[in-house]
Amino acid sequence: MSITIGKYHAEGPFSNQNLLQARSGVYVILGRKNSTSNWTVVDVGESQNVQERVTSHDRSPCWRGQGHSELAVAAIYKDERERMQVERELRQHFAPPCGVY
Repeated sequence: MSITIGKYHAEGPFSNQNLLQARSGVYVILGRKNSTSNWTVVDVGESQNVQERVTSHDRSPCWRGQGHSELAVAAIYKDERERMQVERELRQHFAPPCGVY
């Protein structure tokens, strides 16, 4: 399963966080109102271990508080240098409501 987020090819979206790989990369939290609506970007972040970070994330209450009936996560696996650049680009492009710096 794959999705394009901005100019990046991502794995997902997954409703089960256990399907994420324990690898370095960028995670994108996605939400939608129903199964026929388009996904919207709720949050973007980066981590050395995407699976671990998403599973225990301190911003998950913000994700659930955005009014979406369905949440999922997509991952763009990159090394440390690349993942920070990708996170910046996606944050600037989508201005997600959670995790505003």
